[in-house]
Amino acid sequence: MKSQSLQELVKNIFSDEKTKHQFELDPDSVLSKFALTKQEITAVLNTHARLGLVTSGSPQLEATLDARDGWYAPAP
Repeated sequence: MKSQSLQELVKNIFSDEKTKHQFELDPDSVLSKFALTKQEITAVLNTHARLGLVTSGSPQLEATLDARDGWYAPAP
């Protein structure tokens, strides 16, 4: 993640319950507060549409990643 704005968005969503709740209700209202590129906005919305809000240990994320790639192995 190279964009400072994208990093701030993710930090805000996962550290502030009010922002997280607002993002769940209306992602566009939260995204508009950050200086994101159209590509970043599309990526965030597409990922959210497929997975919802996920954390590193969530079943949604594990189900999406292909463990055969070699770089990801779920914890035992």
